Amino acid sequence: EYTLGYLVIEGHSHDPLRYNNPTKGLQYDLVSGDKRHDTIVMANLGYFQLKAGPGVWRLSLREGPSRDIYRITGVEGPGDLDAATGDVTIAVGDLTTTFITVDATKKPGMQDRSISTENEKIKTDDPAASGDSGIWSSIKNFVGGEGGRVSGTNETIHIFSVASGHLYERMLGVMMQSVLAHTKNPVKFWFLKNYLSPKFINSIPTLASALGCEVEFVQYQWPSWLTAQTEKQRIIWGYKILFLDVLFPMSLKKIIFVDADQIVRADMKELVDLDLQGAPYGYTPFCDDRPEMDGFRFWKQGYWRNHLMGRAYHISALYVVDLQRFRLMSAGDRLRGQYQGLSQDPNSLANLDQDLPNNMIHQVPIKSLPQEWLWCETWCSDASKQTAKTIDLCNNPLTKEPKLDRAMRIAPEWRQYDRKQKEILEKGPTPTSKQKKKVDSHSEL
Repeated sequence: EYTLGYLVIEGHSHDPLRYNNPTKGLQYDLVSGDKRHDTIVMANLGYFQLKAGPGVWRLSLREGPSRDIYRITGVEGPGDLDAATGDVTIAVGDLTTTFITVDATKKPGMQDRSISTENEKIKTDDPAASGDSGIWSSIKNFVGGEGGRVSGTNETIHIFSVASGHLYERMLGVMMQSVLAHTKNPVKFWFLKNYLSPKFINSIPTLASALGCEVEFVQYQWPSWLTAQTEKQRIIWGYKILFLDVLFPMSLKKIIFVDADQIVRADMKELVDLDLQGAPYGYTPFCDDRPEMDGFRFWKQGYWRNHLMGRAYHISALYVVDLQRFRLMSAGDRLRGQYQGLSQDPNSLANLDQDLPNNMIHQVPIKSLPQEWLWCETWCSDASKQTAKTIDLCNNPLTKEPKLDRAMRIAPEWRQYDRKQKEILEKGPTPTSKQKKKVDSHSEL
């Protein structure tokens, strides 16, 4: 049985008074009743994408610099412009993608002001990394828990992850527990919905309620103009890096990606508070202290050695993203532009989610996280495991040890987390549960 989840509104946003240049960085809201979605305009073609459903929607410039500096002056496609309010009414009435072109021009007296400059001022005045502010906070529907986590004024830690297949979904539940076990702050997990099984999606309310956390699913339709990937693993890699600026609500300030097969042993609030020193994201460098793996360290020779110019090659299993800085410097546009060029060569970007940010390190700087933030037995010495803040179960090309065997051997706590997850899911939701909220789905597909 299938039900309609949502439809898509796609469009281009241009400034007709500036040679129809894309209005890069402009932010739009789409509202219908109590449903609201937002997005940012990309540099490529002025493209934007928003989730919608059957009915009448109102497209408007988002409150803040976008609305202060710009106004909508025209629309082409299935939309009607209200000249008085500057909003566009869009009727979505069939199952095809709705496509519109929006003209947005600067208001009188605003010609010398830019969205990026104004957003920079806002970031300087309010550097907090919390994602629980603004309009989004007032309309979000979360999974609530009875696990005793008190939100209060504590800053929510936002964790992003992806998984495909029942094994990695199982590991995702273990990773969630390990994050929650080491922090007193409320935690919200964001999962890419595209390749999760229906069974796992349906089990999330029960798991989240028992663990006392929040969960939200995200999706984004791969734009038709961006070179597509055909292998599932490479598509997932693409979603890890190519759409960070549009995958989450504009109000979200900072997010941490954690691989599904990781075990966390430290408070992730430390990463939230870490100063990235102006970089849009921070990654952990590959370890360099297990000599028997030297032959596999491809970044120490040939192209990568010359390209990095002494810089570290970073692993993509864990990274923290300052979404404000990421959007301000158009990092998403830069990454997509480089991807578009390199992806024409099938021999490029062998590890897409990892090679792309390392390839762009000169244009989109990476803050190197302290080495203890990611320990992997394949690359790191046994001695360094004692100070590890996360343990990644990365594959070993020498041993090819099965993932589950490695998990239980390397991290003794993995069995305990796995057992608890199994007990929760077997028990299921209790009739007396006070759970009144549901998993939200912020998705543009």
